[in-house]
Amino acid sequence: MKKTADFSLLFVVFIWGVTFVMVQNALSFLDPFTFNAVRFFMAFVFLLIPYISTLHKKGENWNKGLIIAGFHIGVWLFLGYGLQTIGLNYTTPAKTGFITGLSVVMVPVFSLLLLKHRLSRNTIIGVAAATIGLYLMTFADRSNLNIGDLLVFLCAISFAMQIITTAKYAKTLPALPLTLIQVSTVSLLSFVSAFIFKENHSVIFSSEVMLQKDVWTALLVTAALATAFAFFAQTFFQAYTTPTRVALIFSMEPVFAALSSYILIGEKLTSASIIGCAFIFLGMIFAELPVKKKKPVTQEFS
Repeated sequence: MKKTADFSLLFVVFIWGVTFVMVQNALSFLDPFTFNAVRFFMAFVFLLIPYISTLHKKGENWNKGLIIAGFHIGVWLFLGYGLQTIGLNYTTPAKTGFITGLSVVMVPVFSLLLLKHRLSRNTIIGVAAATIGLYLMTFADRSNLNIGDLLVFLCAISFAMQIITTAKYAKTLPALPLTLIQVSTVSLLSFVSAFIFKENHSVIFSSEVMLQKDVWTALLVTAALATAFAFFAQTFFQAYTTPTRVALIFSMEPVFAALSSYILIGEKLTSASIIGCAFIFLGMIFAELPVKKKKPVTQEFS
């Protein structure tokens, strides 16, 4: 089951990395909150169909603890995707992928602060390397620094918290209901945010949007694969692995994002950005390497 979990989560990360470009294209016609509201509502519908069809077999009961847990995860997910989608308006898909990838380094750091887990030497070195990489990507060339980079960095914090909260609840609560509550929370909060921050609330029904193939392709792909399947798989398989292993697999997301940006839209990276990307990637990998335990010294007595 561990190998199945690893490959399934790796496929999830591949989907997330590839869809950065699709989302950016769709944002030319929809504001970020409206896009996320529709995307996660569609994902909710996709998940609700199999849940209803198997409800009579499982007999699962929704309780207060399940609802609170799903809402807790959903709030962090809403913040992560909201900040990331807005950030894509101001920065590039490749840079978004790499900065978002910092979340896998933040997981052990937040584990120390919130769960009182001690940080290993490798984790400290990994965090330092990733920080240097982030500096090279966003600060070494001042002309490349923008508000989008900051928003995506805040999104990385939110995603790190989503990984931790998912790990907290995945082992004790059923995956499908937990995912349903999670994605419905994101959809609801996104709809509310869209009405607060968007003047034209009927934009989704306008003929300009309805006739755009890129918009509906992005919505369908992200709703079905990058949301419904992806978060159900994460919630389900985190019961069979550890947050550290999940974080290590998730470190492949920026690699997939950069490759898809290069192949699909021919995005170029500066030398500083490439070096920064390498530091971030190495930092994410190094932070998850196991620390060799020293063998106890034994004394022989004659």
